[in-house]
Amino acid sequence: MKLSEFKDEKARARYHRAYEHALARLWPGPRTALDIPTAFGTTRVYRTGPRHGEPIVLLPGSGGNALMWHRYVDVLARRHPVIAVDTLGEPGASTQTAPLEDGRDGAAWLDELLVALEATDPHIVGCSYGGWLALNHQIHHPGHAGGLTLVDPAGFADFGPRFYAWLIAGGLAATAPRPLRPRLARLVGNSAILERELMGLMRASRGFRRALPVPPVFSDEELRLVRAPALFLLGARSAMHDSREVADRLGRTVPAARVEIVPRAGHALPTDEPALVADRILSAVER
Repeated sequence: MKLSEFKDEKARARYHRAYEHALARLWPGPRTALDIPTAFGTTRVYRTGPRHGEPIVLLPGSGGNALMWHRYVDVLARRHPVIAVDTLGEPGASTQTAPLEDGRDGAAWLDELLVALEATDPHIVGCSYGGWLALNHQIHHPGHAGGLTLVDPAGFADFGPRFYAWLIAGGLAATAPRPLRPRLARLVGNSAILERELMGLMRASRGFRRALPVPPVFSDEELRLVRAPALFLLGARSAMHDSREVADRLGRTVPAARVEIVPRAGHALPTDEPALVADRILSAVER
């Protein structure tokens, strides 16, 4: 398998200028940037919040990085250490040097990262692709996380025409004149297009070649291995899967699962309902 990388140095430089600009605009508060070596490459993380307590580890969705969580960092870091991750293989400040072939490799990378950070019993929050990684970590490295919050995670349905249509519609809406975007965001069910800085960063990433595995659907046998307390937040209008079917399946296979279907929200749940998601994360950690 190929590595995720920029097509040339010009594309890399253009992206990193946009990245540093977005970082300065979206995360002006205190943070410590760390570059952590792993067997799969060097991973950039940002630490903030108190020095002690159960750490909250934030994993972004596909195509995103730590900045996806910029609206969440301050509220979560008031009471807990926060570690926001630029996932290896995604556009960001991490550099991949070895392929991630499947969920087992993704789990191995994440476990190595947590060990290096001395993040004992962390609460892992994963959105979409990040949720798929968090679940794989729980399946292949049980007992290495204190709990999970999965925000409309991947791995419960094959990517079908509805999901790709949602992606394309969102991409087109993001290029519309700014005054039209709020109406278009409601029409296509993708509030993420209203994130001006992140949309600029996404446009700058067009020279990035992503080479990560497409998440397969979890088997019932795999899901039964999830033993840590797990909160699943599902968008009622998710384009990725049928949230009611996912909730029913989790009820049969994951005894430790709590499931909440968020009305009127879609796959862009973190931007659809940021206050609700932040509240649920804190509640899950403090249980």
